[in-house]
Amino acid sequence: MTDTGAKSFCLMRRIGGKVERVTLGGFPAMTIEQARKKAAEVNGAVAGGHNPAEVKRAIRQEPTFGEALEHLIRNKRNRAGLPLSPKTILDYRKVAGLYLAGILGERLSRVTAERLRRIHKSIESKAQANNVKRIVSSVFNYATEMGMTNAPNPVGRIKEYLIQSRERFIRQDELPRFFAAVAESPLGDFFLLAILTGARRSNLQAMRWQDVNLERAVWTIPKTKNGLPQTIPLPPEAVAILEHRKAEAIHRETFVFPGPGKTGHLMEPKRAWDAVLKAAGIEDLRIHDLRRTLGSWQARQGASLAIIGKSLGHRTHQATAIYARLDLDPVRQSVESATAAMFEAGGIKEPAQIIPIRRKASS
Repeated sequence: MTDTGAKSFCLMRRIGGKVERVTLGGFPAMTIEQARKKAAEVNGAVAGGHNPAEVKRAIRQEPTFGEALEHLIRNKRNRAGLPLSPKTILDYRKVAGLYLAGILGERLSRVTAERLRRIHKSIESKAQANNVKRIVSSVFNYATEMGMTNAPNPVGRIKEYLIQSRERFIRQDELPRFFAAVAESPLGDFFLLAILTGARRSNLQAMRWQDVNLERAVWTIPKTKNGLPQTIPLPPEAVAILEHRKAEAIHRETFVFPGPGKTGHLMEPKRAWDAVLKAAGIEDLRIHDLRRTLGSWQARQGASLAIIGKSLGHRTHQATAIYARLDLDPVRQSVESATAAMFEAGGIKEPAQIIPIRRKASS
């Protein structure tokens, strides 16, 4: 017992001619049965020629989980040699603050599988629980690679929840209501470009005029989620929207969708999105599902998986070589065919007709 009244289980024994005191764990967090088991492990280590006290002294030099996490955030590079994206860093820190605050100050070797298993089970969202497990695993793998610890990865045997992949997209009967609601939204241009290009929301929010070539009808994203650039063909409807916005951009804004925050561009369209869904009477639809909607309509028009993959910027080890051999023309043809079919189904375009979609002024 310490001066403050804290109690711990300890093992005292002679090791190498010297009496060593090995702390097994705190009471009551550690039970008597667990203390006995730990003592047996220590005795076994001593019999094998190891000095547990020296091991514990080495552990004191280990970084805490929080320190290892920050080291990873500052220094980790992806396969393309690029640092973690701001979105990934934000996700890591948000997850750490919400679910891993209790272990941020713990030395890596003190973070147990049992404790992480309890954290994993306590998280209501299965997807978020799996995300927490992956982040913890990344931190330990990184720390081991950098020589920060010899501790085994404590989440190695924690099973991830089986989550069915999301297959939601805008159904044909929903399209007329969706387009009607979008036409009344102050962010109508944003949502229309999302479905017309299949771009990720973060890329569309940061869309810059300097990356858009209206004459060639292409938009070049400097860096996507994969850390690589992507060229997106713009169907005629998307070009019409951008031409209208550019004509209204009298202040020479950098971004297609400027915003008042530090980034200078639109950051959070969720409120406007919720209003669109309410007006359209559509449930369980996310902005990311617009991206999936384009892909589904491309499939309806007979596009190959390779064409769909390249138009959406999907990159896998198996398919990358195939995507690289595709030029932009078949991708453009597929996107234009799919977007034309969507507008026809939505009741706002006749076959073979290209129309400018006029909306309220976008913010």
